[in-house]
Amino acid sequence: MDSTEQELEAFRQKWRAEVTARTKGTQPASPRTTQASSSRAPKNKGPDVPSHVRHHSEDVDEAAPHAYHDLSEKQHGRRLDETSALAPSLGAEPKSALDHYEKAVEKETQGSLGDSLNLYRKAFKLDDSVHEKYKAKHFPPKPPHPKPKPQDPNSSNAPVTVPDTAHHSLQGLRPTLQSMIEAFSALSILGDEPPTDFSPPPPCPIAATPEEILVEILEHVALQDVASFARLSQVCRRLAYLVTTEERVWKRIALGHEYGFAAMHYTWSCQVDGKPLGDDDQGGYILGPHFSDPIVPTPFPQNMTPLLVPSAYPTYRTLFRRRPRVRFNGCYISTVNYTRPGASSPTSITWNSPIHIVTYYRYLRFLRDGTCISLLTTSEPSDVVPYLYVENMHNNHHNLPSAPMKDALLGRWRLTGPEVPGVEDGEKEGTLEIETAGATPKYMYKMYLDVGIAGRAARNNKLGWQGYWSYNRLTDDWGEFGLKNDRPFYWSRVKSYGMSWEESGMKC
Repeated sequence: MDSTEQELEAFRQKWRAEVTARTKGTQPASPRTTQASSSRAPKNKGPDVPSHVRHHSEDVDEAAPHAYHDLSEKQHGRRLDETSALAPSLGAEPKSALDHYEKAVEKETQGSLGDSLNLYRKAFKLDDSVHEKYKAKHFPPKPPHPKPKPQDPNSSNAPVTVPDTAHHSLQGLRPTLQSMIEAFSALSILGDEPPTDFSPPPPCPIAATPEEILVEILEHVALQDVASFARLSQVCRRLAYLVTTEERVWKRIALGHEYGFAAMHYTWSCQVDGKPLGDDDQGGYILGPHFSDPIVPTPFPQNMTPLLVPSAYPTYRTLFRRRPRVRFNGCYISTVNYTRPGASSPTSITWNSPIHIVTYYRYLRFLRDGTCISLLTTSEPSDVVPYLYVENMHNNHHNLPSAPMKDALLGRWRLTGPEVPGVEDGEKEGTLEIETAGATPKYMYKMYLDVGIAGRAARNNKLGWQGYWSYNRLTDDWGEFGLKNDRPFYWSRVKSYGMSWEESGMKC
């Protein structure tokens, strides 16, 4: 027991010496530090202390702090590298607006909302666009990835022929529409999906049709009804590509006599009453634009149409849509409304004069043989359009529904032009010239109309007034009509008119 007491007393004196040295600034190695270092580095042996003394010292000293060796693996909130990147070093005061903003983000992450709010205010006072700079520094935009090219999911294994670029043209389209249609070039026609997962796909014969035969089918559809041909582009993407770019079909439409310029008349083809030229005992001379110069008909002006591609118009589709032409599968209607003051009655005691609202209509229908029908009436289109035929142009209507046709006038029409590039001696294209019979045999009427556009998608559906004159055959005088209240003509489609060449305005 005496030896034990002596050892404890020696340890107390040594511990007091360490405390005194620590208070004076010197820090000799403590038993705890020595024990920790000896446990980490077994090569450096510490002082030889008895085991019972070591246990007693562990009870007296504070416990060693727990060492966290996996901080880099654990992610509680933000990582250490992110925190160091978001805020400046500890102890450094923020100077710029970006430093204040980063410090505010750090405070907000730590939960100090009051400090972060003050730092946010200082940052925005220094620079009101500091949040954009912070976003550009710590969250830069990712580079755009290239869009994958559209793939053709040809589930039916249909034979896909390579499109012939010589017959397909994307010129004349808007850049956005051109890029979209070009993306459809590698697609094929797909059939319907199977009704169930275990059912075979339904048959789709048109999906297996070669493109050469498909173009033939589209051409026949276009000759029957060009509007139905254009609506085929709404069926699928492959048909949209063919309808838009197939030059073979558009060339047939533009050069054909069904809808195209082979049916247009650029010279007079008949007299005003529909008789052939040369039977008026005047040598077939026709009044020209200046009312005194005769026009010598030039043979086959329709042959000049192919010369307009691609110099004036890039494609035949653009030629058909934009070049002035008249339409035969409908009529042009001009609705006129105006007001005029009426005369008050002598026996009336009212202070105000009556106001009359006047409404009348003008109708024009063009026929393929170069003749036309002109009508001025107060009857509405529903009462006139079904009877706008040549066979109804007589006065023996009595009380029949076709009675408004008693005032119809027969005439002839022609388009100015064609305006061929490089040819100076030619008329400017885009004017429609009409000559009709007058109210009495001694008069003849002459109209000049502009072929224009009404709306965004449709073309050649409007006729604007240029002038309107009357010619006295007896006195050789011209008189001009005022066009104060007249309005343009707008085209309306009439399915019952038909499209046959032999029709000539006669109801079949």
